[in-house]
Amino acid sequence: MKVVYKVWLDNEGKAFGEGPYQLLKHVEATGSLHRAASDLRISYRKAWATLHRAEKRLGFALLERKIGGVSGGGSELTAEGKTLMANYEKFREEIKTLVEKAYIKHLGDL
Repeated sequence: MKVVYKVWLDNEGKAFGEGPYQLLKHVEATGSLHRAASDLRISYRKAWATLHRAEKRLGFALLERKIGGVSGGGSELTAEGKTLMANYEKFREEIKTLVEKAYIKHLGDL
């Protein structure tokens, strides 16, 4: 048996959690929201809406978007987006450790 949990940041609705985190990780790796959506097997529209909603609830932009042209478009994380990602990664690792310790302490004998 194992413990399963979900944690997210909430600001009048879900602002940021594992879904937007994974999407931004893929944007960071590929330089493209379209490619990130494709890699995660979600529509571009859903990816865009997810990040737009997160930006609105967080109160800052997560991506800088570049419109097409000769070299094509692309996306990259804003400074605030990079800071959020770094802090969220530390936060989720600490939460994982705390939840696992609490599970072992209280339910480990099951």
